[in-house]
Amino acid sequence: MNQLIGVDLGGSALKLGRFSLAGELLAGLEVPTPQPSLPGAVTTAIVEAVQQLDPEHLADRVGVGHPGPSDGAGRVARIAINLPGWREVPLADWLEPLLDRRVTLANDANCALLGEHWLGAARDRRDVVLLTLGTGVGGAVLLDGRLFTGRHGAAAEPGLIGIDPQGPPCNSGNSGSIESYCSRRGLARLSGLDPAELCRRADGGDAEALEVWRAYGRLLGIGVSSLLYVFTPELVLIGGGISAASAHFLPGLWGEVEQRVQPVSREGLAIRPCSLGNGAGRLGAARLALERLASSLG
Repeated sequence: MNQLIGVDLGGSALKLGRFSLAGELLAGLEVPTPQPSLPGAVTTAIVEAVQQLDPEHLADRVGVGHPGPSDGAGRVARIAINLPGWREVPLADWLEPLLDRRVTLANDANCALLGEHWLGAARDRRDVVLLTLGTGVGGAVLLDGRLFTGRHGAAAEPGLIGIDPQGPPCNSGNSGSIESYCSRRGLARLSGLDPAELCRRADGGDAEALEVWRAYGRLLGIGVSSLLYVFTPELVLIGGGISAASAHFLPGLWGEVEQRVQPVSREGLAIRPCSLGNGAGRLGAARLALERLASSLG
C-alpha cells in the first residue's frame, strides 16, 4: 500500500493519478466533471473514479486539489466561485468513509506548484509564481521554498486581482480581474473560437488568430506585472488548458512586463509553461498526501 492517489478537480474534467512514493505515475485516469458540478455529484464522481483507478486498494492516501481555498486543516473546500454550491464543503469528511482512505485537500493551483517543485520546472527554485489558465485563473506562490497561503489558507489568488475597475464582472464580486480577461470566458470576448481551435489556427500562421493571442498575452502581462512587484520571483510558470498556446501569447506578456516592471524587480526572471502540463495538479495532490498523511502501515 505504499502508493498515493492525486486528484485534480477542474471545471470540465477530473484528472487522477496513482503514484509511487517517488512520484512515478503508475496509472492515470481522466473523466468529465459532472454538470452541473454540485458538491454531491462531484463527490460521487471522485469515488467512482478512484475505485476505477485503484480497484485493488494499492494506495491508502488521497490528495485532492480543488478550485479555491481550503481550510487550514485541509478538510473543507471553503469556496469555489466557478462551481455551483461550493461553500464550506467538508469534502475530506465525505470522501474518507466512501473511499476507505485518508484524504487531504488543497487549492488546485497550490497542488500544481507542488508538483512542479517536486519533479517539474520549479525543481530547485525557491521563489516562484504559478498561474493556471482555464475555466478560471488560479495561482500559487512559493516563497523561500515554501507555499505561501496566508493566515487562513486563502492567500495567493492572483486571478482575482483587479487590473481594470471598469472591466467585466468576475464571479468573485470584483470587476476587471485577471480572471475576467484571461479565463476561457475572457478569451471568448476576444474570439468566438474554442482555445484549441484558436491555437491550431495560430500554429498555421493565421494572422487573426495570432493577433488574438497577442492581445490575450498583453492583458495577462498587465496582471503579471503587478505580481512581480509584490513577489519578485525568479520564475513565473503558466499552466492550465490555455497554456497550450503559450508560444503565441508569451511574447505579448513579456512585452508588457518589460514596459511596466523596473529591471531590478525582474532581474533574472524566467517565464515559461509548466513542464508537467496538465499532470502537475494530480502529481502535486499526491505529494500533498505524502507530506500531510501518515501511511496506514505506520
